[in-house]
Amino acid sequence: MRKWHRWISVFFGIFMLWIAATGFLSQVAVLWPAGEVTPEAAAAATPPEGFTCPDGWRCLPPRADATGIRGMVGTFHHLHSGETFGPIGTAISVLSGLALVFFSISGIWLYVQMWANRSKRSLKPRWFWK
Repeated sequence: MRKWHRWISVFFGIFMLWIAATGFLSQVAVLWPAGEVTPEAAAAATPPEGFTCPDGWRCLPPRADATGIRGMVGTFHHLHSGETFGPIGTAISVLSGLALVFFSISGIWLYVQMWANRSKRSLKPRWFWK
């Protein structure tokens, strides 16, 4: 199990670093302080008088504060999900998620094996090493 854990981490570690970085940037962009909304931006975001949203549509006016880094949330999301790179990017993103599940399970498995081996040799089993 340790050999698989190490070999898969060599390949998927690069992609997981990419996914972690773009996920972090997308959250930073959402949490970034919004600039002050100008009256012109508020007027531009207001729908015209008499406008009604057609049935089944989700009509939202453009966000007035979607400037600077806040305007890049969509870009970060597409990079994070792999959509920017087409079907291959999406497949690598899904496989990286599955690899993360594998790393979680195999890491716990390796830890339990190490703990069991240590407990057999020692009279006092401990959860953590010194």
